[in-house]
Amino acid sequence: MFDWMLPEKHAIAILKKDHDAVKDLFEKFEKADSTAQKEKIIAKAVHELKIHAAIEEEIFYPAVRKHVEKDMMNEADEEHHVARVLIAELDTGRRDNDHRDAKFTVLAENVRHHIKEEENEMLPKAKALEIDFMALGQLMLDRKAALEKGGIPDDAEHAMVAKAKGKADSPAAKARNATSPLRKTPAKTGTGRTVKTGRARASR
Repeated sequence: MFDWMLPEKHAIAILKKDHDAVKDLFEKFEKADSTAQKEKIIAKAVHELKIHAAIEEEIFYPAVRKHVEKDMMNEADEEHHVARVLIAELDTGRRDNDHRDAKFTVLAENVRHHIKEEENEMLPKAKALEIDFMALGQLMLDRKAALEKGGIPDDAEHAMVAKAKGKADSPAAKARNATSPLRKTPAKTGTGRTVKTGRARASR
């Protein structure tokens, strides 16, 4: 079993602390009763995830990428991409969107999966490397402080979602407005007569 007893400023200890913080927020969201409580948690979690993703992508991943399995790192990159798309949609979405809670729940599920894979596979492999993890950790803490002070710049996923202007928020937007295929609606025949359709076949 992986030993998490590391110095506070060790790079891996910093990532583990971030993981625990967002998992705690996910649990609080699941127990929250009011929309106001949920919105406060969503805002906090999204903020924490943006900063966490930034220090991983800019500092930690480049330091370990060449020494950790390529497929594992590529999968981590794609998991970040998926999370960033959901985060961008939460950032720009309306608070009265009836899929907003569901979107955050899916984000939580994806991030929990990502954390599990990092903690069970990537981080144990990374810890075995000959890297100055204390110096790396200090770089990560400095970057965190800079992002907190100067703000978090938008990423490619935010630009993509902004360009869509809410028209492609998710397949759910189209699904909830779709007409049921079981609904009976008039259908025109080739002779101009109208027949009733129901389920998958027309009645005669």
